[in-house]
Amino acid sequence: MALFSSDALNPGVQKREVFGWAMYDFANSGYTTVVLTAVFAAYFVGAVAGGASWATFAWTASLAASNALVMLSIPVLGAWADQHGAKKRLLMLSTLGCVLFTAGLGFVKPGALAMAVILIILSNLCFSWGESLIAAFLPELARPQALGRVSGWGWSFGYLGGMLTLGLSLAYVLQAQAQGAPASEFVPITMWITAAVFGAAAMVTLLLVHERPPLGRAAQQRHRGSGLASWHQLRQSLGRATAFPDFMWLLGCAVAYQAGVAVTIALAAIYAEQVIGFAPQETMVLIFVLNIAAAAGAFVFGYGQDRIGHKLALGLTLIGWTLTCVLAAVTTTKEGFWYAAAIAGVCMGASQSAGRAMAGLLAPASHLAEFYGLWTFATRLASILGPLTYGLVTLVTGGNQRMAILVTAVMFLLGLLLLYPVNLARGQRKAQVFDGGQ
Repeated sequence: MALFSSDALNPGVQKREVFGWAMYDFANSGYTTVVLTAVFAAYFVGAVAGGASWATFAWTASLAASNALVMLSIPVLGAWADQHGAKKRLLMLSTLGCVLFTAGLGFVKPGALAMAVILIILSNLCFSWGESLIAAFLPELARPQALGRVSGWGWSFGYLGGMLTLGLSLAYVLQAQAQGAPASEFVPITMWITAAVFGAAAMVTLLLVHERPPLGRAAQQRHRGSGLASWHQLRQSLGRATAFPDFMWLLGCAVAYQAGVAVTIALAAIYAEQVIGFAPQETMVLIFVLNIAAAAGAFVFGYGQDRIGHKLALGLTLIGWTLTCVLAAVTTTKEGFWYAAAIAGVCMGASQSAGRAMAGLLAPASHLAEFYGLWTFATRLASILGPLTYGLVTLVTGGNQRMAILVTAVMFLLGLLLLYPVNLARGQRKAQVFDGGQ
């Protein structure tokens, strides 16, 4: 933990607590890497759905349904966590749920479509809850001027966890394939590996991260809103957030660029295999290398964004994402796609780190979980819009995935446009004045 000095942390925060916080990124990255991207997605399409013409749509629709549930529930979850000082308790429950449902995916056999859909919806729901809750701890740990480097350190550490989980899974898959085992035999083991790494690493987080008492108005209104319906709570949270225009611009930017990121996560393996001609094991190696690039991007940009500014850092990554989509659309060789994947990896880690740090700067301290709930709401909306837009383009163009990836480039350009009005200094002052008035 000598990567940053103690003056980067808030008073009373020890470096081991930041290590524990970062371990959650280490823990949950295996879920997105193995389940959503590299292994189970292809297994769902090819084995569970039998390679039917509607299989890819069923996969994206399952993710869309899960993300819709996240959108409905996360504002209530975040507000309740703030009001009751319960971020850690809810983090423990969401982690347990994701671990158990991921392990349950190991029992999905070819043809068990309903079981697969239900478990994907539930595991992704719990994963998203945990992702939002752990992000809400960040501004409590790091000083405003160090949010970028601490966030980047967490993201880069998280990609190491993704590589560990994928590496263990890849080693087992190669061994099983060498022995002639079918996917129905080795995919379950990769799900259990993912669940085990997630659970073990998250235990470190739960042991080292501390719950802090709610601040200001959230403490005074401890029980208010706990029984509100999801949409009412969402309107209340959005109504509060409209008083922070820079945060709202950032939310719009997040919806746009995270839609493109969601395409990469949900469809990278499918694009590599169906358009470029990668074999399944080549795809796993590709995703492994992409995680290395993502870890480097999160780490380097995490430090760099504190120097050059979070807004400029995020803008540079969105330009990089646009170039990645164009390169992927025009390349016809595996070598060319490798270059695109490397650029995507760097941009992946950097853009995720920068966005999370900016949200922490613009959110009032007394409503961190609630505002990060809105951040998660925005990213889940993006996770619906991105893949479904991609699927719709392939549908109307007769399966032209190159055209779909070019449309994805437009999402990143839109994100760059919506980033332009964000003024971090003005937004920080607004949040500080709000907390000072309570």
